[in-house]
Amino acid sequence: MKEIQVAEIILAIEKLCIESNYNLGVDIMRGFQKALRDERSPLGAAVLERLIENAKVAEEERVPMCQDTGMAIIFVEVGQDLHIVGGLLTEAIDEGVRRGYEKGYLRKSVVKDPFDRINTGDNTPAIIHYDIVPGDSMRLIVAPKGFGSENMGGLKMCKPSEGLEGAMQFVVDTVDRAGGNPCPPIIVGVGVGGTMEKATFLAKKSLLREVGRHNPEERLARIEEELLNRINRLGIGPQGFGGVTTALAVNLEVCPTHIAGMPVAVNIGCHATRHKEIVLQGRIGK
Repeated sequence: MKEIQVAEIILAIEKLCIESNYNLGVDIMRGFQKALRDERSPLGAAVLERLIENAKVAEEERVPMCQDTGMAIIFVEVGQDLHIVGGLLTEAIDEGVRRGYEKGYLRKSVVKDPFDRINTGDNTPAIIHYDIVPGDSMRLIVAPKGFGSENMGGLKMCKPSEGLEGAMQFVVDTVDRAGGNPCPPIIVGVGVGGTMEKATFLAKKSLLREVGRHNPEERLARIEEELLNRINRLGIGPQGFGGVTTALAVNLEVCPTHIAGMPVAVNIGCHATRHKEIVLQGRIGK
């Protein structure tokens, strides 16, 4: 059986926390540039130019692209034939977050208790999603999530009778209510099906998908396009100043659900929807 030391995991998480906050994804930058070509509002175009400049400065100067460096959301795919040695995986991930947020001079935004509101001081604990997959490697994805966008999401336990149109209208209404609060142009993650928590998980994870890459199922890809068109007709525009670029993408994921329900979740990613990943290969144990 192959092994991986927790020390390697700590270093990987540390680096990903920093890089995800400093370097905007290439796919989002391409989305900005396309939006700039298409934007008809002079003010909206000017905002897009500033966002592009901001991302370039962050990368060149090695500083965060946004002051809200987010709560650390970690997606972990662990090969079932991989053995983790030297400590506990969850503790290693939190240690990586702790080091990354300290070394990267990233804002610590986590409070220990939602009522007492006392800051933990190191941005831990992280929110960790585990998935056991075939193989003997480990895929780590760090997706810092600011709450300007996180607060604008929503969940509706739709009745099956509301159908596709009801689900789509809820998505559009959620974005409309959000307005400029989530710092558009946004990425809209949509999860439909499963249970309450499964739908919200699908919506969050869909934000990892590359901008411009549709759901591989043609029927769902058409729904994504229709939702994107409806959202961009709202006129919210870049940073809420008006225009035709409210969203860069709508990413829809669905899964089986109960005969009596149709959960619909929306998770909005801001203009700096951040995520970086690495695959760690296991080694033959001594």
